[in-house]
Amino acid sequence: MSALGALAVGCAAGILSALGLGGGTLLLLLLTLFAGVEQRTAQGINLLFFLPVSAAALPSHGKNGYLRRGPVLWAAAAGALTAALTAWLATGLETGLLRRGFGVYLLAVGLHELLRPGHGSSQDHRRDRRS
Repeated sequence: MSALGALAVGCAAGILSALGLGGGTLLLLLLTLFAGVEQRTAQGINLLFFLPVSAAALPSHGKNGYLRRGPVLWAAAAGALTAALTAWLATGLETGLLRRGFGVYLLAVGLHELLRPGHGSSQDHRRDRRS
């Protein structure tokens, strides 16, 4: 991938990540489908990409009241433990299986978003800030 291509991919994924819309998912797709990066390598790049991007977006989300420390601490602890275990397990899986699993995940999330009632209403936004 050229430097210009990497810059464009990084900008697109950064925008979506800051909005909480799955920039890492887009990054994985762009790297594997268009840049020819192997699945496991793309996953590693995605992990490194996520650290500075999320750190840059956190102050704005915190300032606007979108962070709740209690749930974040529990979710982060559970996420770190399961991520370590799953990453260890994934290193032994066939790349084709990882790609198919990722495809099923994308389909499930896409269907959920398409079929969810009340999707995109302004009430969703107000409810999210109070919780």
